This record gives sequence, structure tokens and C-alpha cells, in this order.
Amino acid sequence: MTDRARARFGREAIVTIAVGAAIVFLAMGVRQSFGLFLAPVSDGLGTGRATFSVAMAIQNIMLGLPLAGILADRLGSRRVAAVGGLVYAAAMVVVARWASTTGLFVGLGLTAGLALSATSYVVVLGAVGRVVPPHRRASAFGIITAFGSLGMFAMIPVSQGLISAFGWSDAFLGLAVITGLISLLALRLPASEIRNSPQAEVEEPFIEILRRARTNRSYLLLVAGFFVCGFHVSFISTHLPAYLSDGGISTGSITAALALIGLMNIVGSSTFGLLGDRYRKRTLLSVLYFSRAVLFVLFLTVPLTNTSAVAFGAIMGFLWLGTVPLTSGTVATLFGVRYLATLYGVVFLSHQVGAFLGVWLGGVVYDSTGSYDTVWIIAIVLGVTSALIHLPIDDRQPAADIRPQKL
Repeated sequence: MTDRARARFGREAIVTIAVGAAIVFLAMGVRQSFGLFLAPVSDGLGTGRATFSVAMAIQNIMLGLPLAGILADRLGSRRVAAVGGLVYAAAMVVVARWASTTGLFVGLGLTAGLALSATSYVVVLGAVGRVVPPHRRASAFGIITAFGSLGMFAMIPVSQGLISAFGWSDAFLGLAVITGLISLLALRLPASEIRNSPQAEVEEPFIEILRRARTNRSYLLLVAGFFVCGFHVSFISTHLPAYLSDGGISTGSITAALALIGLMNIVGSSTFGLLGDRYRKRTLLSVLYFSRAVLFVLFLTVPLTNTSAVAFGAIMGFLWLGTVPLTSGTVATLFGVRYLATLYGVVFLSHQVGAFLGVWLGGVVYDSTGSYDTVWIIAIVLGVTSALIHLPIDDRQPAADIRPQKL
């Protein structure tokens, strides 16, 4: 590859990272604001909060389906994300105009879930992985993950402002305009294949890649480990406010703890991404999961105060989604980037199954016992188990792969 071609490819990588970060910023930012609609939508429709919660549960499962990743590897991330943006906007219109329980299930659950699967981490990381050399992938993936949290900070006040000014129905129409911008951004993503790439890989049939993945112990361990991540973050994001409130924590401290989770996740995702380019990803993943388990033990044993609640939010935020650049980066190392969206999509499905169980089990256990202690203990055991699971993973570049040239 000539110096001129390498420079062009480097510019393409920078643009793709920037566009991918913007897409995730909008897609995940809007998604994180849906909780603001729970009370006004439930009161407006007279359905109770269970209906809205079921719609969100459906959305979580649809988000985890690997269909969008498979299509992205076949048709290109550009097309899938562009269509996903339009579907996302259509989902918001459905919720706004089909004001009923069915409208929630179809719009906020099924349609929005499918749209998110096409506009969030799986598809975007697949696109970025094709233009970023292996020695910079983890840090690039960390940047994308961090922008998902940054979107939460930006979109929550925007959504709250729309609700306050126009009511929940027209607020969804406002979000339709915002999510429609994703389609325009997606047009700047690279095509399915980048010619003359400085990181050329041996082409391998799709079926052969799937066969290798199905029998690869390291990949299966990643799938199992990411289940634990989903369990942790969904249980905490859903039930931590109630747990703190039950413990007498002030509203201000609860808000601060939740805000710090998002803020520190920006730092943590970027940090673990940078570390993943320098050190073994399996070791970092083990340290991250074990650190979570230790944090949970300390949180349960020290007296619950406003200070301890805020400190927990800050530390947990740092450990929140540092798993994403490390896990996706390991998948790219094991199998290359040609089918990264598909293979990471399968791993992400495991994450979403864990997320579903974390939310559901938290509610069931609390209703049965009046306490979250059993779920916290399960979370600790899962954290230690996941730390051990990642240690045997072989995250080294296969010898048969062509090594990249540095940009």
C-alpha cells in the first residue's frame, strides 16, 4: 500500500469513528431517556406501570437479536444503520399516534428494539472494526462506548424538556426527528468491504466462521462472561434507585449516584479501551469482573449512607461498560472483522438475556422476600465466576492472520 493510500485509509478511519460515535450517541441517548416516559405514559393511558415495563422488556430482547449484525456483514453497516434510523423514527411516531397498550408493545417494544439493534454497538462496532487497525481497535471501541453514555447526559434533559413543553405524545414526535438524523449520519459509514485495506485478512466463508466460533472455547467463554455483564448492569440500573430509597438515602444522593454511573462510564470505557491496546484483554476482563464483585461485597458490608451510595455510583460507573471494547476487541482478534457484527451480535444476545434475568429476578426476589440481598449475593458469585471464566481465554492474534501495517 502506498503512503497516499494509507493516509486516505487513516482519514476514513477517523471519519468512521466520529460518525459511529454520533450514531451511538443519538441511538443510546434516546433509549436511556425512555424511563422518563414511564409515569406520564402510564398515567395518560391508564394502563399502570407494568404495561410500560413489559414493552421495555420486549425492547431489550429485540435489541439483543443478532439479525442486524448478520445483515450488516452481508449488506454493509451503512445500509443497515440507515434503515435502522428510519425504523427508529417510525417507532417513535407509532408510540405517539397509536396511544394504546398495543401501540406501546409494537412501537416501543418490537419496532424500537429492532431499530436499536441496527443503530447501536453491534452494527457500529462492526463498521469501525473494518477501518481501524488491530493495535487501535480496543481504544476505538472504547470511544464509541463512551459516547453512548455521553448521549444519556445530553438526551435526558432534551427528552424531559420535550415532555414538559409538549406532553409525552408530542415529545415522542420530537424524538422521531432526532432519531431520523441517524439515517443521514449512516450514509457516511464505509461500505461492507474496504478495498486496499492495510489490515487485509484471509477471506473465509461465513459458514466456516460460524463453525469455528461454535467450537472455539475462548469465544464460548466470552459469550458466558458477557451474560454476567448484562445481569449486573440491568439489575443495578433498574433496582438501585429503589434499593437506595428503601435504605433511607436522600433523593439528591440517589440522583448523584445515577449521574455518576453515566459520567464515570465515559472515563471507564475509554480507559479500558486504551488499556486493551496495550495489555491482554482477558486479564483486564477478569480484573474488571472481580473488581465488581469486591465492590458489591463492600457496598453490602459498609453502612449505607449518602456518601457510600454516591461512592458506589462513581466506582460502578468506572466499571460499567469497560467490558464492551474488551469483549468486542477480543472477538475481532479471534476471528477478524469480516463477520464481527454477526459474531459480536451473538455475544451481545447473551448480554441481553442476562439483562432480562437481572431485571426480572430482582423484582421476583424482592416481591417474595422484601429484600434484594439474595440478588446481590448472586451478582457477587457471578462476578467471581466471570473473572475465572475469562482467564483461560486465548486472546492472541491467530498466527495465520496477516499482521497489520501501522498507519
